[in-house]
Amino acid sequence: MTTLISADNSWMLFAILVVVAATAIWLEQRFKWAAKMSGCVLCLIFSMVLANLNIIPTEAPAYDFVWSYVVPLSIPFLLFKADIRKIWRESGRMLGIFALGSLGTVAGGILAYFIFKNALGGDIAKDVTSMFVGTYIGGSVNLVAMSDATGAGSELVSASIVADNLLMVLYFFVLVALPAFKWVRRIFKHPIIDRQEAEIESDKNMSADYWKPKKVSLLDISKGFAAAFMIVALSKMLAQFFSDVIPDGNFLLELLNGLLGNQYLLITTITTTLATLFPGFFGNIAGAAETGTFLIHIFFAVIGAPASIILIIKQAPLLLLFAAVIVCMNMVFSLGFGKLFGYSIEEITAASNANIGGPTTSAAFVISKGWNELVVPSILVGTLGYVIGNYFGIFLFTLL
Repeated sequence: MTTLISADNSWMLFAILVVVAATAIWLEQRFKWAAKMSGCVLCLIFSMVLANLNIIPTEAPAYDFVWSYVVPLSIPFLLFKADIRKIWRESGRMLGIFALGSLGTVAGGILAYFIFKNALGGDIAKDVTSMFVGTYIGGSVNLVAMSDATGAGSELVSASIVADNLLMVLYFFVLVALPAFKWVRRIFKHPIIDRQEAEIESDKNMSADYWKPKKVSLLDISKGFAAAFMIVALSKMLAQFFSDVIPDGNFLLELLNGLLGNQYLLITTITTTLATLFPGFFGNIAGAAETGTFLIHIFFAVIGAPASIILIIKQAPLLLLFAAVIVCMNMVFSLGFGKLFGYSIEEITAASNANIGGPTTSAAFVISKGWNELVVPSILVGTLGYVIGNYFGIFLFTLL
């Protein structure tokens, strides 16, 4: 299909992706309604609109570049503060409900596989299970990693991204609205909301306040990019090496090959190991979170582009139902165990958001709500989701 900007006009497409990301961030920090939606969701919506108006193509080499280079590079920036000891120490409580929600995601993945395997075909259902379980424990970067690890076809990946994007947007609106329902407040504790309502209303935009300017030096920028590039390059080389030397033939070898031969898994493992061993160096690289978050916004703009309405009608409905089963099981586990173990609705929705969308969207969610004490725990458990999402996705793929 002919578009205003052709697929081979990479510079203009890069410009549009970056402008979309920058505009979404500006809106998020300028207007309360945009902060409630989050910049990542706005990126999805903007690129979906541009693609469906035939302004930008649904596939292009520029998008492939973002998938192949920008996404891997963003992961170390987002993980530089992922000190495993700190995650446990500062987020032990939210870590519990996040882990229970992750089990719900796994249970939902297995349930959806057996419900839809005849309709989709066993191999396709297995690929989709791996991708959706990965992304609904970690984030969209895990979906990319799982599609690469499973060798899923490009059409299936595009349709899965369409379904994932659409469901993610809908679910975020549910999470935003959930704490306001009276029946929810009767069932669950809501101490932060109570404290907010007892105080005078403020016109402050919480997102803008959280992402306020920080001191970043040239040395910080150089250290961040140097470390990120080295980690990605080393991970790529190691993944290729392990993939070549570890043979197939039985379950354990295939599992080991899938784990050690996966670039994204090695990126997360190496970065979190370094962040844990040398927290003073990696944790103090100023501007790393901002850089990683901006790169992820560009990625959200890219994954919104294939969301063609025609493609949704033709390919995504069944995948949308597949993903909906997984997300619903995550919500059931999160709410059910959250009530059982005395979690507040703020903790439950933040943790579920970290599961389904990742640390970026979860942080945006709690910041927009003004739940500032949950910002760090949301980022940390969501970051942990980036790490374990690949493990769960690959393990489940191999198991099925």
